[in-house]
Amino acid sequence: MNIAKLHYISQGQTPEEHLHNIQKACTYGAELVQLRLKNTDQNTLLKTAEKAREITGHFQTRLIINDHYKIAKTVNADGVHLGKTDACPLEAREHLGKWFIIGGTANTLEDCQNLINKKVDYIGLGPFRFTQTKDNLSPILGFEGYQSIVKQLKSTTPIIAIGGIVEQDIPQLLQTGIYGIAMSGAITENFNNISTFNKLLNASATFEQRHTF
Repeated sequence: MNIAKLHYISQGQTPEEHLHNIQKACTYGAELVQLRLKNTDQNTLLKTAEKAREITGHFQTRLIINDHYKIAKTVNADGVHLGKTDACPLEAREHLGKWFIIGGTANTLEDCQNLINKKVDYIGLGPFRFTQTKDNLSPILGFEGYQSIVKQLKSTTPIIAIGGIVEQDIPQLLQTGIYGIAMSGAITENFNNISTFNKLLNASATFEQRHTF
């Protein structure tokens, strides 16, 4: 399964702001966005997910729903991202079938091994550094943390680095052997950054096409 190298994690104070930012991310060429709406009732989440699916469908951008795999299926999203306290990836897989992308959150080598055993399609490993966007942050990994975990895992499961990453970090992060990055703040602050990050990650479709011909 082909996973995008750049993941935009939606941000906003309200569901409307999340949707506005998802629309902008798609307009600026995001290949994959994750709707990460916390502390919201199921009904609002479902309505927001439906609208996010309309927006992403228009741009042919992949949509991942954070936490709620049943809503992901209802709105026909492309996949779900499961946090450590969310459903088991195996349970989600049974409900979603094999075509859905299932990602999981990891903070340690052991977390990664667990997720690989549960057949996730990618692992969101972090945090790289301190970030304001997440409560109850796990110990930060830094470059050495990624290098050590990737080396010990020896897995083909894509590792997506997350947590306070900025443009200057990307080249060195890629040297650790990670597959891609997930960003929220660095993109929400300036959606123009998407093309820069894609170039750094060699992730944009045009870039790949140029190289295959």
